[in-house]
Amino acid sequence: MKMRMAAAVMVGALAVAGVATAQKETRGVSKTEIVLGMHTDLSGPAATYGVSSSNAVKMRFDEANATGGIHGRKIRLVVEDTQYQVPRAVQAGTKLINRDRIFAMVAPLGTPMNNALFKDQFEAGVPNLFPLSAARSMYEPFHRLKFYGAASYVDQIRAGINYFVTKKGKKALCAMYQDTDFGKEVLDGVQIQAEKMRIKVLETTTHKPTDQDFTAQITKLKAAGCDLVALGTIVRDSIVPYATARKIGWTDVDFLGSAATYDLFVAAAQGGVTEGLFAMGLTDMPYRDTLSPLAQGWFDRYKERYKADPNIGAVYGHVAADLTVLGLEKAGGDLTLDSFVKGLESIRGYRDIFNGPEASFGPDKHQGANSSFLAVVKAGRWVRVTDPLTF
Repeated sequence: MKMRMAAAVMVGALAVAGVATAQKETRGVSKTEIVLGMHTDLSGPAATYGVSSSNAVKMRFDEANATGGIHGRKIRLVVEDTQYQVPRAVQAGTKLINRDRIFAMVAPLGTPMNNALFKDQFEAGVPNLFPLSAARSMYEPFHRLKFYGAASYVDQIRAGINYFVTKKGKKALCAMYQDTDFGKEVLDGVQIQAEKMRIKVLETTTHKPTDQDFTAQITKLKAAGCDLVALGTIVRDSIVPYATARKIGWTDVDFLGSAATYDLFVAAAQGGVTEGLFAMGLTDMPYRDTLSPLAQGWFDRYKERYKADPNIGAVYGHVAADLTVLGLEKAGGDLTLDSFVKGLESIRGYRDIFNGPEASFGPDKHQGANSSFLAVVKAGRWVRVTDPLTF
């Protein structure tokens, strides 16, 4: 009897110890590894962002691993393709969260894709880090697991409209936007600024991200008499409508995109069809001859590794990964969800290597910066028009 009681006590003690150990375990973290996830578009309409950003994230993490990792742990990145489709994003996110048991999601692409995953992601205790989306939902309402680094689409478009109305005398505002969460964010910015400046939004048109023909939308906007069209568009759906407008001779109008339009492919579109297109930018475009020596070194490493020039998506990916590494370093060797969140919140005065805005975070501040600048396409390249604008 005494032996049985002793055995029972021992089993109980071991069970309690096992529970205590399990409680101390952090998902996605072992003594030697940190597992991070990324859902993005590798083969859909936003693949120019997804491929380049995931390349840059991998490169930054590999460089951290090559120097010994973070407090002795190597980063393992798992990337899933969403094709810029919400159902695929949900599948990808579910896999990353439940099967791969990632510690955090880094640089996930797309407003509707991020929004669709937030509930399950946060219930699992998985932070969302520096997404490639500037929707307000990336940092509002405040959540301890949401971190975003720059100005929202709403504030970008508001700043751009304010410039055109006050500096260029624009009076007839219109909007053309994707019928998605992203597009509606841009529309919100248009409507908020129009109301503030007491100007009327004459006309709006919508389209799907995959649409190819924009003749109907451009014809409708031209008939409304717009002198400024705000675009809730990304790459292909920025190029084609603008080219269509110019092709039909509609030249007495300016088109203004958000940072989602500010892309190398847009400026370098074949035949110079985007000459004169405006967009809001967050950091300098990675033209090698205009970069700092440090950024030129990054440019060369990226090109050597991937056999292609980096675009703005690569810049965003690098910055997201760099901030993630910094947060992990500040979390210390005892990496937990709480220590990581505190590490990110302790980042102050961060400057990227691309002349981006200074970013700072805090316990009640998870949006690092809030400025953007106006740029225009000239001779196939984006050129800054203004200093950083803040709203």
